[in-house]
Amino acid sequence: MVNKTDHIASLAKGLRVIEAFGAETPRLSITAVATATGLDRATARRCLLTLHHEGYADFDGKFFTLTPRILRLGIGALAALPLAQVVQPWLDQASEKIGQSTSVSLLDETEIVYIARAAQRRVMSIGLMPGSRLPAHCTSMGRVLLAALPEAEARALLDRSDLSPRTAYSLTSPDEVMAELARIRSQGYALIDQEVEIGLRAIAVPLISVRGRVVAALNTGVAAVQAEASDLTETFLPALLKVQEGLRRVLT
Repeated sequence: MVNKTDHIASLAKGLRVIEAFGAETPRLSITAVATATGLDRATARRCLLTLHHEGYADFDGKFFTLTPRILRLGIGALAALPLAQVVQPWLDQASEKIGQSTSVSLLDETEIVYIARAAQRRVMSIGLMPGSRLPAHCTSMGRVLLAALPEAEARALLDRSDLSPRTAYSLTSPDEVMAELARIRSQGYALIDQEVEIGLRAIAVPLISVRGRVVAALNTGVAAVQAEASDLTETFLPALLKVQEGLRRVLT
C-alpha cells in the first residue's frame, strides 16, 4: 500500500481526467469531465487547462479534445513492455505464413488491450493497433484470458461487464459465457463466430510462460466469407500453437 506522503493526489486526479475521454466521449466540457470523474468542477477545470497548456488537449472555448500528443503516454508504455518486443517477430512470421493478421493482447479488467499486431489485411470495420481495446467477454483473446482465471474471478469480471449484444450472435448471459469459458479451458483455444462484428470469425490461444502461467493471448481473425468457423481450427490453429510453443520457452 502506498503511504499518503508518497501519493500525489493532483497526478491521480489528472489521470482520472485523461481516462474520462474515450471513443464514445471524444469531446468533453468541464462539467462533463467533473461528472465522469467525480471531481469538483474547479479541479476538473484546472486539470483540463493543464493538459491544454502542456499540449495534451485542445480547447475550443467550450469543449476539450485530446491531441495526438497523448499517444506518447500509452505508446511509450507499450513499447517499453518486454512482452511486446518478444512477441512481435513471432507475430510477423506467423502472419506471413497464414496470410492473416495476428495480434497479442492482455486482460485489463473487463477489456483486452492490444500490445502487438502484425497486420495483413483489414477484416474489422475498426482499425486495430497496439493500444486498441475491445470487450473481453465476446472476443477470442478475451475469452482465452478469462478462461485462465479462477472461475470466481472470471464470473466477477463478467458481472461487471456490459453484455449488451454487439451482433445477433453475441452471448449475453453470464452463464452462457461461463459455459463457453469451461469449453475453452478444456480444449485450449477459443473460437468466435461473428459475436464482435458481423462477418468476423477469430481463433485464439493462450500464451504461456515457462512457469506455466497464462501471460497473454494470441489470435487471428478472418472474414466470414473466407472460412467457415469450423475450418479455423484446421487452417489456423496449428500455426498459432506453433507460436505458443515457441514463446513458452522464452516468456517469463
